[in-house]
Amino acid sequence: MIVFNGIEAVTSDFRGAFVTVGNFDGVHLSHQHICRKLSAEAKQAGAKSIVITFNPHPKMILHPDIRPFYLITTIEERLKLIEECSIDAVAVIPFTKEYSRTSAQQFVEKDLVGKLAIKKIIIGHDYKFGHGKSGTSDYLIAAGREHNFSVEVIDAFKVGDDIVSSTLIRNLLLAGNVKKASALLGRWYNVAGVVEKGHGRGVLLGFPTANLRAQKELIPAAGIYAVYAFRQGKRYPAAVNIGEKPTFADYVSTFEVFLLDFSGELLGETIEVHFVEKLRDIIKFDGPESLKKQIAADVEKTRKLLA
Repeated sequence: MIVFNGIEAVTSDFRGAFVTVGNFDGVHLSHQHICRKLSAEAKQAGAKSIVITFNPHPKMILHPDIRPFYLITTIEERLKLIEECSIDAVAVIPFTKEYSRTSAQQFVEKDLVGKLAIKKIIIGHDYKFGHGKSGTSDYLIAAGREHNFSVEVIDAFKVGDDIVSSTLIRNLLLAGNVKKASALLGRWYNVAGVVEKGHGRGVLLGFPTANLRAQKELIPAAGIYAVYAFRQGKRYPAAVNIGEKPTFADYVSTFEVFLLDFSGELLGETIEVHFVEKLRDIIKFDGPESLKKQIAADVEKTRKLLA
């Protein structure tokens, strides 16, 4: 898959392409459905497929007051997941205040028609683009008639009774429901982090944890989780503790992972955690021995769950 920095960088061999446009944060099941459909239809028509997306996320520029801004995927993850849908190219538009003033008409006439001469565009049922969100599906259909490209609007994609959306997945993760979030993503939610020096309490309890400095702001709610930890290409069953340590009167939230079946030094290494299921909430124990027994039970439950 080719990655172009902006529409203007797209090469002439992509004229006549089939395209889709969106933020694609999370590249969840609905996004995957659109991308795979786009790829298949383009191949069948002898055309190329292009996903047009934006970086940073438009809302980060339009609403700078919203902090932290929770994103499900980094731009690198987004591109990798789109590539897995057999897309030929992604055009990543650098989103700025200036670019936000681009009207839907300018985007269609200058980029989709003038630069790309698209044959077809596929969009999700709720996607709007252009200044003031004037680029609705009705507008696109009318523009398609005028400029000779077809438009397909994809209905809401459901898993059970839930309409799959990035917003719903973010909210599920913030509530700690990683299992349901994973069902809508089509994979486990992942967070990578660099191991930093901690207080060493885990060692004293017999369960040495690695303190992670997370590389994402979107961290699941406080609690104990069964996860898979990936280190140097190897997968380990693991348990994660996110939150405060009330048993020790330590109310600083941390992200700690205990790798089952591993011994050795991890300081400075990068570990990627894939969340499988929440085991329990953070609670205060009457002392270290009670906590130690509970951790042993958490580890045993994790081992059975991930077996």
